Amino acid sequence: MTLIALFYVAVNFLFAFIYLTAMDGIANVRSHSLSDAFFFSIQTLSTVGYGSMYPTSLYAQILVTIEILVGLVLLAILTGLMFARFSRPTSKVLFSKIAVVGPYNGVPTLMFRAANKRDSKILEAKIQVSFLQNEISAEGHQLRRFYDVNLTRSRTPVFGLSWLIMHPIDENSPFYKTTLESLQDVDAELWISLSGLDETFASTIHSRYLYKASDILWNHRFVDIFSQDEWGEWFIDLGNFHDAHNLEEI
Repeated sequence: MTLIALFYVAVNFLFAFIYLTAMDGIANVRSHSLSDAFFFSIQTLSTVGYGSMYPTSLYAQILVTIEILVGLVLLAILTGLMFARFSRPTSKVLFSKIAVVGPYNGVPTLMFRAANKRDSKILEAKIQVSFLQNEISAEGHQLRRFYDVNLTRSRTPVFGLSWLIMHPIDENSPFYKTTLESLQDVDAELWISLSGLDETFASTIHSRYLYKASDILWNHRFVDIFSQDEWGEWFIDLGNFHDAHNLEEI
């Protein structure tokens, strides 16, 4: 809004200086008065036209015609920009600052979680996780390679409160037989991409996040954040959203 206001004032000052060259062609305007020319420009650009100041010469009429045309074009452009800015939904998805590796049903599992900070729900949400690391091919070529990470559940019909994303570390996992040191040696990263349909605007929203090898805590488990009130309604405590327990200390 500040940029629009500054732009509006600048355009009117520009035309005010132009109108100074045609002061004799505008009725009820003081000679060489920048303030009168400025306010005449505002009346012309907004097509208000109170009638106290009006063009009387052909040159002034041409200038008024040009400014009205510029005003119509600018109105259309600024209206479109404001609509695109304020009607675009934002995801406001919160990802845990850490990922953990711990047992789940007897299988080592990589886990991280996401929370929906909006009151509205995200429909048909889906998440994609990619593992990225440095590699050297058999021919000696250095490259940065992506691997798809299989998830226990990569889609949910309704993303309302929280979502715990899990990846079982088995023989097909890029994390199989890896350690924190080995992941740091290859500069490993996890790239997260979440998308879904905002139920309020019926528009697709996107959110991204990145985990480095140092963000993964081994042999840990997330702190429980779910609670239920006396009326049976579930809610989450975002204050403990990023916390995890060391399983060796439990």
